[in-house]
Amino acid sequence: MQNFLIFAILILGFIITFQIARASEFVSVIRGEEKTRKQTNKINAILLLVFLVVGMFGVYWTQHTLGDKILKLGTSASDHGILVDRMIKYTLIATGIVFVGTQTLLFWYSFKYQESETRSVYYFPHNNKLELLWTVVPAIVLTILIGFGIVYWYRITGAAPENAMQIEITGSQFKWEFRYPGKDGVFGKKYYKNIDEAHDNPLGQIWEDAANHDDIYVTQAPMHLVVGKPVKLIIGAKDVIHSVGLPHFRLKMDAVPGTPTTLWFTPIKTTKDMIKETGNSKFVYEIACDQMCGAGHTGMRGEIVVETQEEFDQWMASQKPQYAKIQEAAAPAAATGDSTAAPAVKDTARAVTADTTAAAKKDSTGK
Repeated sequence: MQNFLIFAILILGFIITFQIARASEFVSVIRGEEKTRKQTNKINAILLLVFLVVGMFGVYWTQHTLGDKILKLGTSASDHGILVDRMIKYTLIATGIVFVGTQTLLFWYSFKYQESETRSVYYFPHNNKLELLWTVVPAIVLTILIGFGIVYWYRITGAAPENAMQIEITGSQFKWEFRYPGKDGVFGKKYYKNIDEAHDNPLGQIWEDAANHDDIYVTQAPMHLVVGKPVKLIIGAKDVIHSVGLPHFRLKMDAVPGTPTTLWFTPIKTTKDMIKETGNSKFVYEIACDQMCGAGHTGMRGEIVVETQEEFDQWMASQKPQYAKIQEAAAPAAATGDSTAAPAVKDTARAVTADTTAAAKKDSTGK
């Protein structure tokens, strides 16, 4: 019924518009086409001038009344974000000057040079200096802006500092999963065919790799970062393309299945600092999915906690490696003689070993 009403309203609007157009045409015939055209030109010229004034005031009013509801320039919570804010500011200044100037001239000229019997047309075919000016100047400005963008991009996606902590973030419909290396500081190997949600191996970790035994797996919980310490995010996806959006840090990177991507930054404000700065006691750093990924896309939201090194260490001490969780879950099953859960860790390892051995033989024989 609702769709039918919407369709009926659209049809009715079309009919009304069509009838108004026909009525205007009949009036112009009665009054005289030339007289009607001149009057219409005058009305349109005035309306264009009104539109210019109202539009410019609307831009100002929107910024004045709703400016506190957007991320303001200069409030970034990361070192790279400060540079991104600076680039956006200079871009807005450059394009804003051009926008205001060109739009003002466009609407003012439409009003000032409307059709008039007392004014003759001035033919202006060509001007080399003018064309050179409006070609070279924009080209130089855009080259500078693009140059800054490329430099910042390679900083963000380049090699992270040696002391940077590493966190693996994986997207899937419709959640974020995090993995932290244990005390050895090394991520264990994983294999996509090893992914087994039923046996607590959502990332496909290879349990035969000892580096996996102390890795921390977290999902449906905030990602924890240390203020003032660089962090490198290793980003991936398990199903479709997602995108890790970090609006408060001014960063974004796609999560692509089978193709890990990276970015790094240094948080400069803790969550507590942002609570004080924003005056919002419920403030949290957000991880948004910035790539349409399915019906639950809008609900794919994660959180980040930025804290001191001591607070982070306490949190890490409270976490248990995924391997230890599986071993604990398998122990009672082995004690009671239940063979369905106890061998889960070894079974997945054997499967990966078999697959990788077969792949190696294929590569060596070419068959």
